[in-house]
Formats: sequence, structure tokens, C-alpha cells
Amino acid sequence: MTRLAIAPGVIHWPGYLPAEAQAALVADLREVARQAPFFSPRMPRTGKPFSVRMTNCGSLGWVSDERGYRYQPLHPETGLAWPPMPALLTQAWRELADYPHPPEACLVNFYEASAKMGLHQDRDEQDFEAPVLSLSLGDTAMFRIGGTERGGKTVSLKLASGDVLLFGGEARLAYHGIDRILAGSSSLLPQGGRINLTLRRVTRAFSSEVDTGSREENALKQ
Repeated sequence: MTRLAIAPGVIHWPGYLPAEAQAALVADLREVARQAPFFSPRMPRTGKPFSVRMTNCGSLGWVSDERGYRYQPLHPETGLAWPPMPALLTQAWRELADYPHPPEACLVNFYEASAKMGLHQDRDEQDFEAPVLSLSLGDTAMFRIGGTERGGKTVSLKLASGDVLLFGGEARLAYHGIDRILAGSSSLLPQGGRINLTLRRVTRAFSSEVDTGSREENALKQ
């Protein structure tokens, strides 16, 4: 398994998921989306919709609307709990994250060919000791990551279907984003586009919690 150090705290595993695993994960995500439909998040204050649609799985899900950015246990439109994470995702976390506690949230972003994501930090979590683990499916994306200060030097790389990227340690609060999608670069998704899955630990873990513990129970105790 190829492991590339892109910058301090930023690791890229090209082709981590083989074709069969990618197809199986897409099937799992169809069930996730059936239980928790994709929705259009909105910017705080302005209410402007994002160019990506999203959903979540896990005990907590990330949402954005006029009230701000936050994690919550229920889908903002259906009011139902988020579905559990597919086993392939929790397996990737155990193999690559090098963190003793399980992820609580998996944000699922769908990018159409014209969608982008501006440079931003993932800082709505309580636990910055845990890394962010990102899996790509479908069309290749031009990903950009910099330092912890806006306006600093950035590095760009292509994230293809099956690739995994991790940023943690000194890069945990690095600014990062998606500049563009290379439409037609993958045939995995019948209608084209890209799915990005980011696994995150949200709350600070109890010292007694282990990977097989109840994420739902621990989230509610915070």
C-alpha cells in the first residue's frame, strides 16, 4: 500500500480502496442516502446554499444553516437519527487513523462537475487530537491544502477514486478545499460526480472508551 507524505501531518494513500471495495461502498452509501437523504446546507447569516449536497452517517452529523455550523444527532429535514457508518469506513479508520477511539461522524459530500469547496478549516469538533480521514469516490478532484493561517502557501494534488487522505497533528487545522472536479475521469458513479467522505471524532473520548464502545452513548454524555 503506497503511503505518500504530502506535508507534515498530511498523508495520501493512492488507490487504498480497490475497484470492488469502491463499488461496495457506493452500494452502502445508497442505503445511507435512503435513510438520510442528501440536503443542501446553507451558509450562516446569508443563507446562501453550498454548491455541494451532503448527508451524514454515524452518531453525529455536521450541518450548516442560518444558525451556524454544528454537529447534531438528527437529520435537519427528516428529524431522524443518522444511519450507522458502513463497515468499510470504520475499517479504514482503524487501519489508517492511528487514533485509539472511533469516529463519531462521517460527512458525505456530493460534488457535481461544477461544485467547489473554498479553503476552510475543520474546527467545529471538540477533539483536535484526532485526525480527519477523507475517502474519495468517483471523479478526480483537485484538492488544495495549506497551513493553519489563511493566505499561506498551499499544496495541490489530485484525489482519485479510491484514494484516502489524512491530515492531523500540526496539520489538523490546516486550511483545505476543492478547486475543481475533473468531470468524466471516473465511471464509478453512473451519473458522474464525486463523493467525498470525511471521518471525524467530534467529542473528547473518555479514557475507558474503546473502539467497540457505543458512540451514541458517549456522544450523549458530552
